[in-house]
Amino acid sequence: MANYIGQDAEGFFNGMGERYFYGLRKQDDGSIYLAVVDQMNPNDQITINVPGEVAENYDGFDFGQDFFEGRDVNHEKVFANLKYEQYRWDYQKINYYINDDGILVARLNQPYDYGA
Repeated sequence: MANYIGQDAEGFFNGMGERYFYGLRKQDDGSIYLAVVDQMNPNDQITINVPGEVAENYDGFDFGQDFFEGRDVNHEKVFANLKYEQYRWDYQKINYYINDDGILVARLNQPYDYGA
């Protein structure tokens, strides 16, 4: 039997707040790409700016602060080097997929098998 002071592991993980990072970007071919990063996974990582002129970098990245202004009213990128034009943080694991009817579905804290 272990003795300890404070919350157990489940309480710690549930209280983490913004554990998951979700980054959304439009690809050159017009498709949408969603990146999901779990802060508790030591193998997950994210690149915020791609290489380029420093003046075209996005430098307002803050942990826990959502960002949805990577495109202007003309749908042009605001920061040329910013890899994800929109991003948000969440404590829930969200699995997105398109169902058989072509509808985008979000599954909260439930796994989804994307197949090959």
